[in-house]
Amino acid sequence: MRKARRWLLSLAVLIGTAGTVSTPAGAATAAEPNRSDVRNAGSATTQGGDGQDIKDRILAIPGMSLIEEKPVDGYRYFVLDYTQPVDHRHPERGTFQQRLTVLHKSVDRPTVFFTSGYNVSTTPSRSEPTKIIDGNQVSLEYRYFTPSRPTPTDWKKLDIRQAATDQHRIFQALHALYPKNWIATGGSKGGMTATYYRRFFPHDMNGTVAYVAPNNTDRADAAPYDRFFATVGSARCRADVAKAEREALLRRDEIVNRYAKWAGENKRTFTLIGNADRAYEVLVTDLVFGFWQYQPAETACAAIPAPGASTDALYQWIDKVGGFDSYTDQGMEKFLPYYYQAGTQLGEPTYHYPNIQDLLRYPGINNSRSFVPREIPMAFDKRAMPDVDRWVRHHARHMMFVNGQYDPWSAKHFELGKGARDSYVFTVPGGNHGADIAKLKDADRTKATAELLSWAGLPVPANGRATARAPYDKNLDRPELHRMTTLRP
Repeated sequence: MRKARRWLLSLAVLIGTAGTVSTPAGAATAAEPNRSDVRNAGSATTQGGDGQDIKDRILAIPGMSLIEEKPVDGYRYFVLDYTQPVDHRHPERGTFQQRLTVLHKSVDRPTVFFTSGYNVSTTPSRSEPTKIIDGNQVSLEYRYFTPSRPTPTDWKKLDIRQAATDQHRIFQALHALYPKNWIATGGSKGGMTATYYRRFFPHDMNGTVAYVAPNNTDRADAAPYDRFFATVGSARCRADVAKAEREALLRRDEIVNRYAKWAGENKRTFTLIGNADRAYEVLVTDLVFGFWQYQPAETACAAIPAPGASTDALYQWIDKVGGFDSYTDQGMEKFLPYYYQAGTQLGEPTYHYPNIQDLLRYPGINNSRSFVPREIPMAFDKRAMPDVDRWVRHHARHMMFVNGQYDPWSAKHFELGKGARDSYVFTVPGGNHGADIAKLKDADRTKATAELLSWAGLPVPANGRATARAPYDKNLDRPELHRMTTLRP
């Protein structure tokens, strides 16, 4: 499927249990700050406001445990587990350990709450908002992604409200240590996650920056995606992609044999989807999505293999754009929670394949049900996405959506209505699924940066020419933090 592939009760009960679920014996309660003296290690303050080391203060939070601390110049970096209820509505019914990281700079700086909507990376890095506000960063793994998966696994407890409440409890636990302003952010599924969190807990964050966040309010509506693929880029490039897809199916038997041989040599299997031929058909129907999602249009259009190209060239292009491994059992397994959510609440892109329709052997196979084991039941909740969409249109406050003009996910993006206040939708011209604030045109970049600084409680330059505050760090500022495997949001 569009894989979204290479490419998240009562408040009284929730808040009341935030510090009491599965508390380790003898765990201390985190102390409130009472004085401002700090000492520095590099540029990171190693103590909290009460003079206690920040690691000790974090580990004094009931339910918090340390996996490891890693050295990072100018920061402290902690990989942690936090005890969460499997079901926030019934916290007495079991718990699981949720992985998170803390990139600590100073208790006197604002904090960014980052999620990819998937696994959390335990390699230190900074999201774009973290760099702009020069702050701390808390990064959270989405529930049910390994290792943050309850055992036994009740898949019905994987929904957007449960996940939002995970974030809420983390915020409640850490806010006393980091009392300055907080900004939620994430890209793609992480942008969706940041938006859903704001919908259910609108007062936790001082601002939200959601990058390339899809908004599939009606998963059966193919028209927006069909319009997108009929108009994106140049007519020549669109035609070349269509010809390459068709050629991929005309040479199907030859390439599938090669695909199956590769799978055998690399211990890859196709039990879930059925066989290599079925996996290959899904891959080909995803190629147009993957091409525009990640390939740089200014150079990628010229690299599309022509109908007369060798099978080797076509095979390599298909692998680059779609990724053969993404359609094996091993490639799909780690994204099982995403596929489950796509088929139960998030929805997924629907579009037509007029250029290859006559060559398909398994029409309709490209959907989330094909990627979730049959023993896991799935029922789609049609209310979930329209509810979030209405809330954003009518109640958004201090929210920013950054989209890419050439990103297929932008075909259905969040929009603001008359009820939204101090909120914005920006589009990167020619941008794809790697769109960010830095790539916006000058006026939009200046506006977006100034708004983010304001939401973070930081001064905005009088001349309005707000720029990133933290200097570039090659070890922390790797590009496209929100990119997953090809074709997943």
